[in-house]
Amino acid sequence: MHMKIKRNFFIPVIGVILLAIVAARKPLYTAFVGLSSPENYRIHALHVPDQVVFAGEEMHLDEPDLKERMDKELLVNTYWQSNTLLMMKRAHQFFPIIERILKEEGVPEDFKYLALIESGLENLRSPAGAKGFWQIMRATGKEYGLEVNANVDERYHIELATRVACRYLKKAKAKLGSWTLAAASYNRGISGIRRVLEKQQVSAYKDLLLGTETKRYVFRILAVKAILEAPEQYGFVLPEAQKYPAFAYRTVLVDTAITNIADFAQKMGVNYKTMKRFNPWLLENHLNNKSRKPYHIALPMDASSEHQSAP
Repeated sequence: MHMKIKRNFFIPVIGVILLAIVAARKPLYTAFVGLSSPENYRIHALHVPDQVVFAGEEMHLDEPDLKERMDKELLVNTYWQSNTLLMMKRAHQFFPIIERILKEEGVPEDFKYLALIESGLENLRSPAGAKGFWQIMRATGKEYGLEVNANVDERYHIELATRVACRYLKKAKAKLGSWTLAAASYNRGISGIRRVLEKQQVSAYKDLLLGTETKRYVFRILAVKAILEAPEQYGFVLPEAQKYPAFAYRTVLVDTAITNIADFAQKMGVNYKTMKRFNPWLLENHLNNKSRKPYHIALPMDASSEHQSAP
């Protein structure tokens, strides 16, 4: 009995010594502690600015309520690291296209962050039926001239959907008086924001008492903007090589039906998956096009095709 107790005592002691030797020779590496860093991972509170700027419009966070709302969105987006890193990677992929169109349409560049919080720059479908990067509802898309049916859904077309979002935002700015309120209306609707402004007898987003979602909406945009403009300040390390490549493409004009998109893709020098990835608005394996509408089919820049015109 005495020898058994002694043996059981020495086994864990030897194990601890061996682990200490291994640890001394090979530093621990995690996502939060680098090989050369002796510090433990810590959770830090964040600095909340006294004022923020959206689309050239200053908002002073001079009330506890406003500071808390900004703090909440900074914390949520800083410490939900996986989601924010993915947004940063996709921003590198798609922001150049969105920035170009915003500039052409006369809409402030900060609205690219609205698309980012709406969808994470993924072609999502919401429970309410909104679709695409800009989460456009079916009725709104059709009202602004997008084709939406079982064969084609241009809410998934990055260029066309961005231009529709721009038209909506310019209309909202004209009716509500500021870009910040226009951004809020993207969540609540132009008439919805106008009603609460009139009811509460105020003229600025910061002074409105709003429901939870719209109350958070603009601050979510502001927080994501702050983090993406200064990622290192919030602890994010994203080497250039790990960003997703920019979505570069050329287009081919098609003004007839496509009977089989898989066959068409091969003629264009790509496979079916690539054709659908570059043109998610093509919903089926054919394009009806009885009206001979001109469509611009996107292709990778390096795709070699047999035909450069309509099939």
